[in-house]
Amino acid sequence: MASDIRRAFVDAEYGQMHYRNAGEPSDKRPLICLHQSPKSSREFIEFMTVAATDRLIIAIDSPGHGESDVPLQKMSIEDFAYQIWSALDVLEIHKVDIMGHHTGAKVAAEMAWQQPDKVSNIVMVSALVLTPEERDEFKSMFKPIPLDVAGTRFQQMWSRSIQYRGPGVTLEQLAASMAENLRAGEAYEWGHEAAFNYTDNFAERIAKLPHRITVLNPKDMLFELTPRVGKLLKNGEVIDHPEWGFGFMDTDTETAVQVVKAALD
Repeated sequence: MASDIRRAFVDAEYGQMHYRNAGEPSDKRPLICLHQSPKSSREFIEFMTVAATDRLIIAIDSPGHGESDVPLQKMSIEDFAYQIWSALDVLEIHKVDIMGHHTGAKVAAEMAWQQPDKVSNIVMVSALVLTPEERDEFKSMFKPIPLDVAGTRFQQMWSRSIQYRGPGVTLEQLAASMAENLRAGEAYEWGHEAAFNYTDNFAERIAKLPHRITVLNPKDMLFELTPRVGKLLKNGEVIDHPEWGFGFMDTDTETAVQVVKAALD
């Protein structure tokens, strides 16, 4: 039976954070879902609805994303992780599994680094390990586009959405996803910037973390790069899913839930 999604806010140290939750506390650890940039917890709605039948699932909007407060200044991945822990402390959530998507994967690694005893298993959807040259290329690709009368920023967002559209993703789903990009206003690329600045730390953290880490590799823009992380994992594996692309949690929800639960349980 599908679970209902509930929404609420919690006071983190920097400000209010918005989150979605489904399911109830059980003998299974709560699953914390961390989104990609510049999206929000909205991307986990279908997944949560199916997956929360046997555990509590919480999907949090990172600072400056979704409906969480935009910070007064740019935050790092370390800051994102710290603020999410501060929110979970208020919610009295003390031992978790984590699922992180793209930028969320980096936040997941940092959360495990900051509070290793509070994290059990980690599932990452893509995990980007880059050379300095590649990092600079990605930073250039996701450099903020100034607003103009022609709507260049929005045209490029939509063009990129179409370019990386996953199998079975409808135009309506793409439009809803693109709308999440716009919520932070002029701070919309802060999450990507934080992710790329964390490149070296991510590789170092991954190589040292003892936690079980399962990396799912859908055929999105990071498909060719993600397998590199496999050589760094102390306790984990990379599993290719070429049948998936961006939006797979909406279009192949049942299978996605089965794969994630297999990794966690």
